[in-house]
Amino acid sequence: MRRIALLVSTALTGLALTLAAAPAGACGGLVGENGTIRLTRTTTLAAHHDGVERYVTNFAFTGEGDEVGSIVPLPGVPTKVERGGDWTLQRLEQEVAPPPAERALAVSDAASPRAEVVLETKIDALDITILRGGGDAVGRWAVEHGFFLTPDAPAVLDHYSHRSKVFMAARFDASRARALGQVSGDGTPIMLTIPLDQPWVPLRILALGLDRSEVVDADVFLLTDTPPLLRADARDLRIERSEPARDALLDDLRSDTGMGWVPDAMWFTHLQVDSRAGQLRGDLTVDRAPAWWPTSATTIVR
Repeated sequence: MRRIALLVSTALTGLALTLAAAPAGACGGLVGENGTIRLTRTTTLAAHHDGVERYVTNFAFTGEGDEVGSIVPLPGVPTKVERGGDWTLQRLEQEVAPPPAERALAVSDAASPRAEVVLETKIDALDITILRGGGDAVGRWAVEHGFFLTPDAPAVLDHYSHRSKVFMAARFDASRARALGQVSGDGTPIMLTIPLDQPWVPLRILALGLDRSEVVDADVFLLTDTPPLLRADARDLRIERSEPARDALLDDLRSDTGMGWVPDAMWFTHLQVDSRAGQLRGDLTVDRAPAWWPTSATTIVR
């Protein structure tokens, strides 16, 4: 199962990524060593406020192996990459599902260009690298750093490089996690701050490495200043909630680490993806609705 929430937090067998910036890509594709570690769930949140996206996504892994990583398309170069809040994504999931008491493919070496390393940092058991380059360059970088790519990876990376040539590679080091006392399922929140005018959320990458018949199950949470106009080339993407964010939700989010930027009023949108991997062909673009657009609705234009 893969879950997305749009403010972003990513967890890898004890890892979570939270990014702060204009709505950006909240989903990541797995690239792993030749082991048995498997991505079991992704949760992501993307929030856009005053031209900046805060992105939080969460990955959970199971299996055996020493290292595993994820490639995440980004809409731009982050100005900050830091550890994020500990429970932002859980609070968003609670908002839509409250307790009952409440409501190995090799990349050719042939003169392929090199990816530029823009930023490198370590957060807990994660090695995070921000890369700039085309799909071939990013794929080559992944292989040179000990990962195998699934057969569909070159086409998917190329797809995203036409939108933005910025990617985040998050690599989980199991030996470092053990030294830190982390166990399978623990999370490390990461926050990225990305100045951005038009947010977009990568959905196609959720199907990376899956058989066409496998189901992608994802929750996408959006926080925006106004009701958004959404554009998507993805089937089986539906709006579950579209409403002014409750004061209680915003107060709770604002009290988490690094979330003090949350304003007094935002629009809350919850979307769900329940699609066969072969039918997940596109991504989600978040636009500001024009003045004549109904202010009480969120619409997907397909």
